[in-house]
Amino acid sequence: MTDELVFYTNPMSRGRIARWMLEETGADYRTELLDYGSTMKAEAYLSVNPMGKVPAIVHNGRVVTECAAICAYLAESFPDSGLAPRAEERADYYRWLFFAAGPLEQAVTNNWAKFVPGDDQAMMFGYGSYDRAVDVLEYAVSRNPYIAGERFTAADVYVGSSVAWGTQFGTLPGRDAFAAYVARVTDRDAYRRATELDDAAMPEQAPA
Repeated sequence: MTDELVFYTNPMSRGRIARWMLEETGADYRTELLDYGSTMKAEAYLSVNPMGKVPAIVHNGRVVTECAAICAYLAESFPDSGLAPRAEERADYYRWLFFAAGPLEQAVTNNWAKFVPGDDQAMMFGYGSYDRAVDVLEYAVSRNPYIAGERFTAADVYVGSSVAWGTQFGTLPGRDAFAAYVARVTDRDAYRRATELDDAAMPEQAPA
């Protein structure tokens, strides 16, 4: 196994998204498990990600953070995986990847925190309202079998994880379209491998 690709994570984090993407690529990588109370805020890791958060990857000496960026970067860096968009898929691929990472996440986070923008504030928020963002997400996952069309891409790793987590933890409503989409995108060997690896690491990581 090569150390050219290093993966910093905690199994109780969004690192699960990056782990799934790494397993989809088939690339060799080394995992560095961090904990919230010490190593994630230590100088050694802050030199990788000054935010002190996971996940992050270092590939050939270059750092990539933010799950959506990691998914897109790995798809392009390992083209044999077939996870980058084809020409006819690019519009939907980038549209919905950035929708999920931007407006949708803002809407879900603010709603969970019980912050509801007033009518005079809605124009300042990229999602308008939580209900609108959820309806648009349902539209996105219902148009085609996968987010960019007829085949699975890296965008499905990110969007699929967002929908799976949201419906599991109640930050998204349990709509039939969401359940059907999650069932499609998680029925993959790479997803199962990633889940097994992170679940196996759970006893080693206690929450701070």
